Amino acid sequence: MSNVAENDLLTEEGGGTDTTKNMYLAFVIENEQFAVDVGHIKEIIGVVPITLIPKTEDYIKGIINLRGDIVPVIDVRVRFRKPEISYNQLTCIVVVLYQDYILGLIVDSILGVYIIEEDMISSPPNAKLSYSNQFVKNIGRADDGIKLLLDLEKLIFDLQ
Repeated sequence: MSNVAENDLLTEEGGGTDTTKNMYLAFVIENEQFAVDVGHIKEIIGVVPITLIPKTEDYIKGIINLRGDIVPVIDVRVRFRKPEISYNQLTCIVVVLYQDYILGLIVDSILGVYIIEEDMISSPPNAKLSYSNQFVKNIGRADDGIKLLLDLEKLIFDLQ
């Protein structure tokens, strides 16, 4: 349930144990706190030049060249139907690996890595409070507040 230094996550060796169990990378979109399982995080980079792809959804910002890999990039803020803003020094791209897909997620800012034990995770309420809630898989309670745990499959593949 505590915040973990990012360097601890990046330097830890697997050694046959699951060192990322119950660990989530938390980030901000507008004033909401979201998180994804760190097991899906490949890396975090600053915003780099993005090559636009014509006639795609507005939240698909284009592609980037990440050391030879062509990575599609989506703006999570736009995906959640929030107002678009200019990128700043806190904006970054969270590169995720889900199934066989590598994808960049543009987020407003990173909060850090949190350990959220299973007993601190619950299902979201049945009420559909906003569009972005359709991408929420679970709700995690941490010392500094609630983190909405994203369903990467819906975020990536639901094209509504």
